[in-house]
Amino acid sequence: MRIEREKQPFRNPVRQSPARPTTGRHPIRIRSSHRFGRGYAAACLGVFVTLFLGCAAIPTKLCQPSYHNPFPQLHRVAILPFFNLSENPHVDGERVALLYFEEMQAIPGFEILPVGVTQRKVEDLGVDLTEGTDYQELARRLNVDVLLIGAVTDFHPYYPPRMGLTVRWYAANPGFHPIPPGYGLPWGTSREEYIPKSFAWEAEFALAREQLETQTPTPGDPNRPGALAREAGEGQAAGGEADGGDEAPWGGIRADGLPGGWPDPTGFIPDGPQPVRPPYRGQREPIIRQTRIYHGNDLDLTRMLEDYYEFRDDARFGGWQAYLQRSDDFMRFCCYAHITETLASRGGVGEPKVLWRWPISRYDP
Repeated sequence: MRIEREKQPFRNPVRQSPARPTTGRHPIRIRSSHRFGRGYAAACLGVFVTLFLGCAAIPTKLCQPSYHNPFPQLHRVAILPFFNLSENPHVDGERVALLYFEEMQAIPGFEILPVGVTQRKVEDLGVDLTEGTDYQELARRLNVDVLLIGAVTDFHPYYPPRMGLTVRWYAANPGFHPIPPGYGLPWGTSREEYIPKSFAWEAEFALAREQLETQTPTPGDPNRPGALAREAGEGQAAGGEADGGDEAPWGGIRADGLPGGWPDPTGFIPDGPQPVRPPYRGQREPIIRQTRIYHGNDLDLTRMLEDYYEFRDDARFGGWQAYLQRSDDFMRFCCYAHITETLASRGGVGEPKVLWRWPISRYDP
């Protein structure tokens, strides 16, 4: 008969730890050194992997600028083929107008008549586009709020490329007066310090032009209201002529010693709603003028081009530098830069979009 012995768990007398002191609640636990060693090794391995992979493991923060139409009264737009005023006879004005249309239509707040439709309507109306064309009347006949008349003033397709653009906006309503650069920007607020210096300079220059026009000799009676009607209209477009003192008639002197209708910086701040409609004072000038020339070797322009390429997610080979080699892409980018500068200098900038992008492209094999 075999005697069954009670099985006892094997204990190594050498490795058996002595009895641990206890407290009234829980035993005191002592962390073993080999666990600490494993954690330290894991941390070192993580640092090594991060350094080995480099920046590929860290996404890049990008801020995409956003633009919108700051003028709800100018919602429906038509664009005529651009005139070629450059020395390059191969510039296609219809193609430039189409590129301008595509870039402008991508901005919220605009409803743009296709260029081909605009051309057919103008032909059906029998209008000859010359220097004497009444573009305000043409805008009304096209049933749009504003008509864009553009021209290519300079174009050089080879590196470094160069393109000059000038665009005039003609409102169908003659009661709309010129909108100078700087109108609608956050003057007098905490965001004024973020206004680009170039926009601030343009606003100061536009204000100085209007102020000096009131001091420029004109034929006829300088005290006649019609002599300064256009200057007053430009002040109204910038939010109305600011008094800065007691009102005075045209040609009179205000209480502060300045002439009546003197433009001042408060004209850049739009007025609030009024209980009655403003008086009608028609004019025949374009409400917006924007003239620029873009050089492919300009540092600020190439930085803007790099951002433009980055946010378009273009899969073609060559990166943003290839835009300087392809004439059509460079013209498209110049149209984009021209439109965004026109709107941004008049309050058409929104909150930027924050994007996180990994350095590895989705198009990489």
